[in-house]
Amino acid sequence: MADKVLMKGNEAIAEAAILAGCRFYFGYPITPQTEIAAYMAKRMPKIGGTFLQAESEIAAVNMVYGASAAGKRVMTSSSSPGLSLKAEGLSYIAGSDLPSVVVNVQRGGPGLGGIQPSQSDYFQATRAPGHGDFHMIVLAPSGVQEMADLTMKAFDLADRYRMTAMIFADGTMGQMMEPVSLDDGAVKEYDKPWAVTGTGCGRKHNIVNSLSLDPAELERFNFARYQRYAEIEEKEPRWECYRMEDAEVCVVAYGIAARVSKNAINEARRQGVKVGMIRPITLWPFPKKALFEAAGQVGSFLCVEMSMGQMREDVELATRCRKPVYLCNRVGGMIPSPAQVLEAIQNAAKGGN
Repeated sequence: MADKVLMKGNEAIAEAAILAGCRFYFGYPITPQTEIAAYMAKRMPKIGGTFLQAESEIAAVNMVYGASAAGKRVMTSSSSPGLSLKAEGLSYIAGSDLPSVVVNVQRGGPGLGGIQPSQSDYFQATRAPGHGDFHMIVLAPSGVQEMADLTMKAFDLADRYRMTAMIFADGTMGQMMEPVSLDDGAVKEYDKPWAVTGTGCGRKHNIVNSLSLDPAELERFNFARYQRYAEIEEKEPRWECYRMEDAEVCVVAYGIAARVSKNAINEARRQGVKVGMIRPITLWPFPKKALFEAAGQVGSFLCVEMSMGQMREDVELATRCRKPVYLCNRVGGMIPSPAQVLEAIQNAAKGGN
């Protein structure tokens, strides 16, 4: 285990990406994720990598497209409005079945909104940010150590399934500082026979393309892609259970909202309320089975999130609406307080009154 160092979440993402073998970063500064680009600007030239601050978010994501097509590990990062600009490029990457890693350190919206933390891009991330039928793997850290660990995991998953993996953090996660252990371990190398790396006259030409003018061919591609997605939904859901052994109320939260909720759960337990939490670590694939099983145990669910209840819909779908799903939320850059979550837990335990 490597020694721990004190780092911002954004810096931990950047260093973890380098340890994972990322040598190409293309991005554009926007609060609250600018430290990722600043860190990469400093580190990449020292390790023989490439940092480029593109002229726009649109340009940056298309540079990712090119580097990935050449078989390289590549990353871009932004915050909410910037992800909207990247949407077209992410769809092209999905249509070309290319691996990439993208980071969204969210801020409040819609529009330019504000620079304070939010979780209001949930639908954009989990329902795919661009046009067409596609998904991204979405990883939601709740601390600086997970910012690093899940970044390394994202590169592995992206290469394994030839798709984009997103680190989905709120602004608090990006700006907070905690001790973190950075250990590269053994970086797994993936063979990429599809990459456009030159043939050396030893094989046929590879073509990377997302255009299919034959509708039957395009349909085959989409069905095949969803077979891969079904495998991911079976093998890759991740979640944490906290004090769920005898819980009668199940809190569902991720990111900074989950950290706040743990404090509220501990206080509610001291007051005699049997409450626990399921924290989704993958937002896609969503941990549906864990929540469905919990619906056979608890009397109600409580979603704690920094949006207008976007994740709540996934909890209702996962549980088949077998139990009521209540909402405790703040928006616009506001973070729920432990006292607010505690009151919501108490109300859920009483049947929502």
